[in-house]
Amino acid sequence: MSAVLGRMGDIAFRRRGLVVSIWIALLIAVVGGAAAAGGHLDDRFTVPGAESQHALDTLTETAPGAAGASAQLVFTAPPGHLISEAPYRAAITHTLADAGTAAGAVGVTTPQQAGTVSPDQRTAVAMVSFAGDRSQVSADARATVERSADSARDAGLDVSVGGTVYGVGDMQPGITEVLGLGVAVLVLLITFGSLLAAGMPLLSAIFGIAVTVGGLLGVAAVTPVSSTALTLALMLGLAVGIDYALFILSRHRSQLAAGLAPRESVIRANQTAGSAVVFAGVTVIIALAALSVIGIPFLTVMGLAASGAVLVAVAVAITLLPALAGFAGHRLAPRAGSRAQRRATATGANSMGARWARLVTARPILTVAAVTGALIVLAIPTASLRMALPDNGSAAAATGQRQAYDTIAEKFGPGFNGPLVVVVDADGDPGAAARVAETVRKLPNVAYVVAPQPTLRSGQSLVMVVPASAPETRQTADLVHAIRDQVPAAVPDARVAVTGNTAVTIDVSQRLSASLLPFLGVVVGLSLLLLIVVFRSIAVPVKAALTFLLSVAAALGTTVAVFQWGWAADLLGVAKTGPLVAFLPIILVGVLFGLAMDYEVFLVSGIREQWLREGDAMASIVEGTRHNARVVTAAASIMVVVFASFVPTDDAMIKPIAFALAVGVLVDAFAVRLTLVPAVLALLGRAAWWLPRRLDRILPALHIEGPHEDSQDREEQRRPEPVAV
Repeated sequence: MSAVLGRMGDIAFRRRGLVVSIWIALLIAVVGGAAAAGGHLDDRFTVPGAESQHALDTLTETAPGAAGASAQLVFTAPPGHLISEAPYRAAITHTLADAGTAAGAVGVTTPQQAGTVSPDQRTAVAMVSFAGDRSQVSADARATVERSADSARDAGLDVSVGGTVYGVGDMQPGITEVLGLGVAVLVLLITFGSLLAAGMPLLSAIFGIAVTVGGLLGVAAVTPVSSTALTLALMLGLAVGIDYALFILSRHRSQLAAGLAPRESVIRANQTAGSAVVFAGVTVIIALAALSVIGIPFLTVMGLAASGAVLVAVAVAITLLPALAGFAGHRLAPRAGSRAQRRATATGANSMGARWARLVTARPILTVAAVTGALIVLAIPTASLRMALPDNGSAAAATGQRQAYDTIAEKFGPGFNGPLVVVVDADGDPGAAARVAETVRKLPNVAYVVAPQPTLRSGQSLVMVVPASAPETRQTADLVHAIRDQVPAAVPDARVAVTGNTAVTIDVSQRLSASLLPFLGVVVGLSLLLLIVVFRSIAVPVKAALTFLLSVAAALGTTVAVFQWGWAADLLGVAKTGPLVAFLPIILVGVLFGLAMDYEVFLVSGIREQWLREGDAMASIVEGTRHNARVVTAAASIMVVVFASFVPTDDAMIKPIAFALAVGVLVDAFAVRLTLVPAVLALLGRAAWWLPRRLDRILPALHIEGPHEDSQDREEQRRPEPVAV
């Protein structure tokens, strides 16, 4: 692989004008194609094979109004007045007439028809039904409904507009993302000491992101792509794009400082650091693409979108970056006598990385105990993890959908925001639906049950059930299961299915929860296999897998403490505490696995090379860490900053994911890879590099840092005898 990458670097350097032109042409084609295709983002959550999804799909034909999205208009009279007063009634009637003209609206349900007037007679809720789901309701249609409320407001009513036509996954890039890029530039400047060198990783990463986003918007024209998938791809692509370019460019500048010619340096940087980048990128891509095996379409799209972003980042790093380096030539070399030049050519043992390695390995047992204990403490909240999908109750407090949600919960009860739809099919038994409704009414946690309503299909009726608890609570999930378990036995002549947004959300969350441990097992198993091949060791891969689990648990525990327990929630602008986003743990495992292996490879491969060269286990840890600590520190700092820049967003899906990834990278890079790993290797000594000879002969040879002369001979000489670890 390294030879191929070396030739690619050579071609990119020599034919740099052609390479840059190809990338620019690709960007223009992708962006132009996306604009011509006119795709739109689709934030539906579907669970193929689940009862709720099958019933919902059926209702699109038999009861379009019940299956489609809806807008809620919540009217509240001023203190001392009733909603039924004549001026208010007239204003509501006028508002609903205007709202019914929204594109795609198939019906308007008045408060009197729905019986949705609060006990204190001050609040009423009306509903505008649409034929399609939220992704099919245009922005103009939502704007029409919102404008219709003006006449009611003019009459003195307080009006908020919410409902399922709105979502919490609609994020627009803001000032914090720009500030995040600014901090990334600052870190690059400190690392390289050169504006030209600092700008190249950022330029290549932004270019890759532009290609990725354009490609995803084009794909959205033919297959559903969610706004969350697009944002995750943007966030991850930007982070790894900067990091991968940083790794290669750092090697290139060090070689230039040592006197290597620019062309030869580019070739060697692509062979060595480029090989590690490809390996790291492939691990991330495999982990994210593995999300597709879970069988949930929106999660598959998220995994593939993020995988595509990483693939583009790798391609940019090993082709476009060498071409840009060709244009820069000798100007990328650190200026003679500068701090950057001294740092690049330093051979002494007093660098910060070397001092840190000696510190953490001086008393390795103490280091391991302290770091492991701290990570376990951070992981403790994970025991109380609860998962759900966010609804309008998680939206920012200033938004109309959140205000409508809170008003409805206060005036009608929390369950009104998440009614259940019970579909009853009973051919030839007109009384079956009524018996179903009566049976459901007797179940625990039921606030009230609406009388059965017939659909367009003969013998089919809908029974609306309002739980006494909020949609995301365990009590509501228990009610869904109680209806599915008990009602069919009580009314055997009827086929009963529970659906609606709340039931679909519960089924999605449970499918994701059931998939977490198998997915984690696949990821950990993959890491063991890959690292055994790369490092020719048993202990190092086992150590990497265990420490990866510590990083995930610590990041997840910290996220639970903030977003579920409420610790520092106000400081971080968390709109509402409660269950974590159901797919957050799986996304965290997939992304953090790739990034953890990224840092593991860059750090431990340097230590292994020193071991093969010198045969001194302790000295190899110090020397290997000295060579790679600075670039790992810079790369991790940039990634933390990029992820953290998405935390201030009001998007209730992206916010906890960004926080978990920022904490995960921070913990994994600094507490685990740069602290715990050297200490564990110091404890293991020569045993760290032991591999059974029979297994060694079977495994393929993979030199992740490029070809090294007589490396096989040195490896054979340094291989320790079998020991008990």
